[in-house]
Amino acid sequence: MYAVIKTGGKQYRVSAGDKLKIELLPQPVGTEVVLDQVLAVAEGEKISLGAPMLAGASVKATVLSHGKGDKVRIFKMRRRKHYRKTQGHRQSYTEIRIDGIVG
Repeated sequence: MYAVIKTGGKQYRVSAGDKLKIELLPQPVGTEVVLDQVLAVAEGEKISLGAPMLAGASVKATVLSHGKGDKVRIFKMRRRKHYRKTQGHRQSYTEIRIDGIVG
C-alpha cells in the first residue's frame, strides 16, 4: 500500500515505514503529524485518485528530527563586464517517518 502526498509544494510517494526529508514543519521532535493533502492511494491493483485531493484520506507520520541540507552555491558572472556574484544557501528540512495510511 502506498500514497502520493503533497507537502511543502512537492509531491512524495510514501508507504508505511518510509523516512523522508520534507520542508520544515513547526512541530517539535517526537510529535505525530497528520498529512491530509493526499492525491492518491493504492492498495494492490486498486487505485483511488483525487480531483485534486482525495476526501477522507490521510497519512500519519512522526517527526524524527530537524536540520539543514547541504550548501548550495550560486555563482553568477557576466563575461568581459567585471561582474561576479557568489551566494550560498542551506535549506531547512524536517525528517519524518510514515506510520500509517488511512483511506
